Amino acid sequence: MRVTELDRDTAPEAVDAVFEGLSARSRYLRFHSPTPRLTASARRVLSDVDGERHAAVCARVGGDPIGIARVIKTSERGAEIAVAVVDLWQRRGVGRLLLEELTSVAARMGVAVLHGDVLPDNHAMLALVRKVLPGVRLTRDADSVQLSYPLAWVTAEITDADLVESLQEI
Repeated sequence: MRVTELDRDTAPEAVDAVFEGLSARSRYLRFHSPTPRLTASARRVLSDVDGERHAAVCARVGGDPIGIARVIKTSERGAEIAVAVVDLWQRRGVGRLLLEELTSVAARMGVAVLHGDVLPDNHAMLALVRKVLPGVRLTRDADSVQLSYPLAWVTAEITDADLVESLQEI
């Protein structure tokens, strides 16, 4: 298995292949709604990786895409993450490798805090973030579990701004 960063040339093919490898249940867990097909606009958004605002890494076996993890900046220091692994490769360490590589990419992009929304019944994803992102903060509302992970505390020196931002989230 090889994990590489996607660019605008390689992303569309990988996005299509991974989406096609997801069952209806996996698509629901990833997109938080029934998603029988990937619309042209959604495909454009998922493929629009520039390495600065939106980056994605892809796991491949024999050249075939089997998973994608992405990070999209939502503010100067924050970014949302998402992971999708084709059903045939789930629970085999692919998500772990993708998320580990993604944290390095996010740090390179200057991201200090990773965040995301996970459906409460997506037990595999919740277990994955707990394993790969030790100390991840999980909070639940009526519809989802929000994760927050201070990447900067692991990969860089803690600044006064990090501490103030952390206190404001409480």
